Amino acid sequence: MGFAALVGELLPQAVTIAISPLPIIAAILLLLSPRARSVASAFLVGWVLGIAVAVTVFTLVASSIPAADPDAAKPVAGVVKIVLGVLLGLLGVGQWRKRPAPGTTAAPPKWMGAIDSLRPVQAAGLAFLLAAVNPKNLMMAVAAGTTVGTAGASAAASTWAIVLFVVLASLSIAIPVLGFLVAGDRVSGALGTLRDWLTANNATIMTVLLLVIGVTTIGKGIAAF
Repeated sequence: MGFAALVGELLPQAVTIAISPLPIIAAILLLLSPRARSVASAFLVGWVLGIAVAVTVFTLVASSIPAADPDAAKPVAGVVKIVLGVLLGLLGVGQWRKRPAPGTTAAPPKWMGAIDSLRPVQAAGLAFLLAAVNPKNLMMAVAAGTTVGTAGASAAASTWAIVLFVVLASLSIAIPVLGFLVAGDRVSGALGTLRDWLTANNATIMTVLLLVIGVTTIGKGIAAF
């Protein structure tokens, strides 16, 4: 698989990780906290490291699949993608069922209540967990790692594909954090508005995203046979 084709395969997974309302809301809350610059910067570093570690680990696991010829690993990758697609669809249905009733606001996770008191190391640790251990992101890392590890691409192409994947998956966190570091309090109002909108529409966003990516992943898995 060529580099361009490999990047095209990884794009849906990267976008799915990037468009995750809860981590974006967490980053915004940190940017609105008293120690905004230090904790938000640490959060961004932890997020990037979490994605990089997860996708690298699963790439190494997938690349270790014994195969007598380059095509022998494709059915294995296909099965993995089909299973992941089904799980993503189920997650999407679960998100829809948990949506708040009309006229009500969804209660934020309990850990968000303590976000103002986080120190930089704690913020980095939280971001790492949200990036690498969160079930939805973990499944995206498995799918991406399986794609890279079974693509038969060169080490250089695989490395650059992973780097690009991490960059794309981190944009939704990097843009508000870097924007705040540059513009400071001038963007606080916009960040507050974005936080409120994401909080109100989290379930809908995740439902649509998970169902679309789930169906796409199943299709790619079937195509591998």
